[in-house]
Amino acid sequence: MQKSMQNRICTRVVLVLMLMLISQKTVAQQSTISNNLLYDATLTPNLRLGISLSPHWSMGVTGGYRPWPSSEDTSRKWKHLLVSPDVRYWTDSVFHRQFFGMNLIYSHYNVADVKFPFGLYRSVRDERRQGDLAALGLFYGYSWTLARNLRLEAIIGAAVGYTWFSSYKCGHCGMKVGDDQKVFAMPQAALNVVYNIPKRSRRSEYGTPAEVHVLPITYESDSVEVYQPELEQMPEPEPQQMLAETSHVEQLINQNPLLAPASEYGTFDVDKAVRKTDGALFVYYPVGKYGINRYYHGNGEVIDRIVSTIKELQADPECQIEKILIVGYASVDGGQWGNERLALNRANTLKKYLRRYVDVDDTLFDVRCGGEAWADLRDYLSDAEMHQAVEIIDKFKDPATREQRLRSLNGGRIWKKIMSTFRDHRNAGLIRIYLRDKK
Repeated sequence: MQKSMQNRICTRVVLVLMLMLISQKTVAQQSTISNNLLYDATLTPNLRLGISLSPHWSMGVTGGYRPWPSSEDTSRKWKHLLVSPDVRYWTDSVFHRQFFGMNLIYSHYNVADVKFPFGLYRSVRDERRQGDLAALGLFYGYSWTLARNLRLEAIIGAAVGYTWFSSYKCGHCGMKVGDDQKVFAMPQAALNVVYNIPKRSRRSEYGTPAEVHVLPITYESDSVEVYQPELEQMPEPEPQQMLAETSHVEQLINQNPLLAPASEYGTFDVDKAVRKTDGALFVYYPVGKYGINRYYHGNGEVIDRIVSTIKELQADPECQIEKILIVGYASVDGGQWGNERLALNRANTLKKYLRRYVDVDDTLFDVRCGGEAWADLRDYLSDAEMHQAVEIIDKFKDPATREQRLRSLNGGRIWKKIMSTFRDHRNAGLIRIYLRDKK
């Protein structure tokens, strides 16, 4: 019986590992790995792997295995294996702040002489139970950001399930009392330390190019006469003919579209469409929010690029940052005053976030309110050949009138399409870095 139980446990452990591996590899999204500190307190090693599915949804699987005590002669035991897949809905954006979830729970257990908290499961204090359980649970949680890739999650919930088991007279003997099955309810709680696994760069995904070995070709002079035409040597260009006149700042700007010469600073017009601006980087926000979320629409990669660029420029002895322009934008729907305030908060929040990672004087930042993104909306509608909507924007200058007319256009179908396809560009912050040669 002991060997059979061990075989079943090993089989389930393999299934757990396979399920975790599948959940990690099948979706090329943001991945996480976490550990439940409350579960650790029961001396049960555990691990959860999670992945993002969309801006608001994620899924994961938790595994826990407590193989001890290894001796069957011990009267007190809580040996078990647990597997629990779950799905979560994040109200703000994935891996950010509060979330609601649902999970399935399966466990194989061998329990005897254990006093559970709050007086739960009193019957296992006087007998040993060995069996399986399956449950469905609901939970609520909240996530706090501790560091760049580190979070803390608190979860509370409950589950209802069904268990089938065999009862034995004592914890160390094999005298079977009988079989039984029950419906039960149990609480759920977790305090997870979560590590957000950074995405690999595109270069690492494809690997390094394979080394190519060229085999030398030899000729035997006695049998083959090799014709070697005389090639006229091209004259080497004179030093003054080469593009050596390009300044160091111009070379940097040519290599990185995020950069612009200091002479262009002040020419940026926040009232013009910016969604097609060459080299401009955008950080996106959920609707109505201004907090920075690295895991929303690839924000983490954009922010890392900005931070890396600023640090490289600070270490460059031949150039100097003139200004870092940050412009916040908001949706065109809703009140104008509230949207303009939201746009400015987005720009200020982005500046504060960047200053956590780079030592830049506050005077180098130029934070502007782009307000409601009407110019970008008009540009988008023009590309989509929605001429009636473009005419409304051109004819009516008052934002409230524009919105009212667009909402009523074609029975509201145009407005619904605009809100669903233009959302990313109407909730964004733009960044541009201006630099000059160091004097």
